[in-house]
Amino acid sequence: MLGICRGRRKFLAASLTVLFVPAITWIYLFAGSFEDGKPVSLSPLESQPHSPRYTASSQRDRESLEVRMREVEEENRVLRKQLSLAQGRGPSHHRGNHSKTYSMEEGTGDSESLRAGIVAGNSSECGQQPAVEKCETIHVAIVCAGYNASRDVVTLVKSVLFHRRNPLHFHLVADAIAKQILATLFQTWMVPAVRIDFYDADELKSEVSWIPNKHYSGIYGLMKLVLTKTLPSNLERVIVLDTDITFATDIAELWAVFHKFKGQQVLGLVENQSDWYLGNLWKNHRPWPALGRGYNTGVILLLLDKLRKMKWEQMWRLTAERELMSMLSTSLADQDIFNAVIKQNPFLVYQLPCFWNVQLSDHTRSEQCYRDVSDLKLQKQLSELDEDDLCYEFRRERFTVHRTHLYFLHYEYEPASDNTDVTLVAQLSMDRLQMLEAICKHWEGPISLALYLSDAEAQQFLRYAQGSEVLMSRHNVGYHIVYKEGQFYPVNLLRNVAMKHISTPYMFLSDIDFLPMYGLYEYLRKSVTQLDLANTKKALIIPAFETLRYRLSFPKSKAELLSMLDMGTLFTFRYHVWTKGHAPTNFAKWRTATTPYRVEWEADFEPYVVVRKDCPEYDRRFVGFGWNKVAHIMELDAQEYEFTVLPNAYMIHMPHAPSFDITKFRSNKQYRICLKTLKEEFQQDMSRHYGFAALKYLTAENNS
Repeated sequence: MLGICRGRRKFLAASLTVLFVPAITWIYLFAGSFEDGKPVSLSPLESQPHSPRYTASSQRDRESLEVRMREVEEENRVLRKQLSLAQGRGPSHHRGNHSKTYSMEEGTGDSESLRAGIVAGNSSECGQQPAVEKCETIHVAIVCAGYNASRDVVTLVKSVLFHRRNPLHFHLVADAIAKQILATLFQTWMVPAVRIDFYDADELKSEVSWIPNKHYSGIYGLMKLVLTKTLPSNLERVIVLDTDITFATDIAELWAVFHKFKGQQVLGLVENQSDWYLGNLWKNHRPWPALGRGYNTGVILLLLDKLRKMKWEQMWRLTAERELMSMLSTSLADQDIFNAVIKQNPFLVYQLPCFWNVQLSDHTRSEQCYRDVSDLKLQKQLSELDEDDLCYEFRRERFTVHRTHLYFLHYEYEPASDNTDVTLVAQLSMDRLQMLEAICKHWEGPISLALYLSDAEAQQFLRYAQGSEVLMSRHNVGYHIVYKEGQFYPVNLLRNVAMKHISTPYMFLSDIDFLPMYGLYEYLRKSVTQLDLANTKKALIIPAFETLRYRLSFPKSKAELLSMLDMGTLFTFRYHVWTKGHAPTNFAKWRTATTPYRVEWEADFEPYVVVRKDCPEYDRRFVGFGWNKVAHIMELDAQEYEFTVLPNAYMIHMPHAPSFDITKFRSNKQYRICLKTLKEEFQQDMSRHYGFAALKYLTAENNS
């Protein structure tokens, strides 16, 4: 159908062009141009009234020619207008600035349909319907519940944003999980001219919970039925979409279809492409009543104001109650009830062309009518930076907002009854992905991970995770995607994201290239109780070791680890390149210790610790390599945390190729200079914030 439509469009444009070009040529060759309504002569001789060639006959010819030129000019104007209409730039029907809705749900389309997208079948170009004003807000409603549906919404929204030229207002009917994920996503995405409103799906459950539903979407698959009641009363119309939709054209073209509704038409739907409602798929197949092939509700245009006047709520409820007496339950959720209502009231439907509910890929980008705007606070912060500063790029990273998708995969966590649970916190990029399975085998407790990925890498990660039995068997791992932006690895931002989204009272601040000892999770839970972490400000230190071997027989006890240390299979972490980082742990004492012992802070100390979830965040000015953990430990000390080494805990760093950031640190002198500058500024900030007690950090630095 799309191909036929396009053929007509091209034929119309070509036909008009054939007429249009000769008209222009005629004016150019025989008329010249007009100024102030007077003809401009084609020959210099014509401007001389006494010329022998300027006769009464030539005057009549000239007047006749002027009349013909004006006729041609009028024809040309009409043709130009027709061509403009054919290209979808005709007069628009302006609507007030009402709020509109976009609703998404977890798959209520029929399982036989190939539908997966909204495509570039330009119905406005085919039917010459009125265009949408460029700055008119388009409202879209989506029902979204859970982790997986939230991920699908991102693909849907991206496809809409890619083509759109109008402001958008998304109305998201979401459960608590989806709201948390999507609220953060849109706040960090900062897309201009996009508004988001949330509606609590849990509050709507009672409206539809009385309807038995066999569809996998469950109760959420019925919530599109109550949109007239849920959405703002002043909202007149809305496009409703399933989460598995992908746009390949400007959504304004679909919005413009509302102008084609006539009479009592209040629902815009595409006819079903499967035989489901024909009832011949298998023996004794008995679907809900439908008009012919029925209609698919993956894409719906709802004329809300008229639906409310028709008492839509009463209409669908009475229909559902009557049909459930014989059907007992719905098979395709809201779609069954919509079709049963339409069977009784076929005048309600405006049938959309099929290209609005199939999967196609042709598309064009449309211009936007508004200027891209970003957060004013962010702009002010950036304007205060000196662009001539050699460390400008480092400084601006502190204010960069990264699009963030929380809980990229399904997450489940049951709080421990004794309130001692600990979450392992880490961050990683694509080149450390292979560590995930090993960490999951070593740590059975909850994990919170921030992954720094591009959009393409996020899809690679999804396929990797879904293909891993180890990762798919673990539902207590929170994967939070922070999308790439800027030239530095925002290590401390990633740590903060992972820290912020834990569900336990304590967290183990680790790195992705470390494997915790077997049993560390249970050991830490006992330790937080024994050392009264709930009521004291302590940072429990897990001593760090390393191996240079890619294949390691991991020590199963402290005694086995000490033996490997003596044999040279293991080493204390960074003993050969950065001794100061872990020297205060006092490995000599740890060898024989049987009880926890306290150590004092020293310059450049950066141990891995267990702390309460209310500990300070990492300082975002430190990116890439260098001083990111050191600054955090310094602030813990400034806040008077006690550093306590656990005698029977350990973690081992596994070897890997040098990161891009450490390579840049080693090879780029300006990088090292800027890091030193940021470090000094951080120490000065500490002194201003914590006063006299923080002066020791400056002294320690001068002595080191």
